[in-house]
Amino acid sequence: MVRSLKRNKRGSLYDLIFIGVILLSFAVGTMIAFKISSEINAQFQASGDITTEGKTAYNSINNMYPGIIDNSFLLLTMGLSIFALILAMMVRIHPVFFVFYLILLVIVIFMSGVFSNIYLEMANNPEMLAIADQLSFTTHIMAALPFIVGVIGFILAIVMYKNWRDAA
Repeated sequence: MVRSLKRNKRGSLYDLIFIGVILLSFAVGTMIAFKISSEINAQFQASGDITTEGKTAYNSINNMYPGIIDNSFLLLTMGLSIFALILAMMVRIHPVFFVFYLILLVIVIFMSGVFSNIYLEMANNPEMLAIADQLSFTTHIMAALPFIVGVIGFILAIVMYKNWRDAA
């Protein structure tokens, strides 16, 4: 495992794109799953065939989305960012490529803006608005995704450039 990490050094713009895609997938998947779960819960609560224990159990599972799963999105965001920084510490990039990195970082920030707009457009749908309001961390992080990717990207650039200077 350690040997494969040393050979496949990463910590670059690909990691930022990966972070954006993972966060978008998780956010959209969570919102859709929460919407489906809420509709099923409403039908369970209205049904006379399901026992009180069953209704209570499903209601408690449905109530995990705004708490546990929404907080997990924050943890996922921080974990992916820290992992990208750790991978960036393994990479040495010559300072000449710093300018190209910054140009490509602008493109990646633009792409993360598209990811953010995909989520926000879905969250602003009248049918999903109540669901998105309950997923507060997810909505705030996805709204600020271009800024988050930009900050992480600049930190990655500094870490990779510093590694070059320290090794020389």
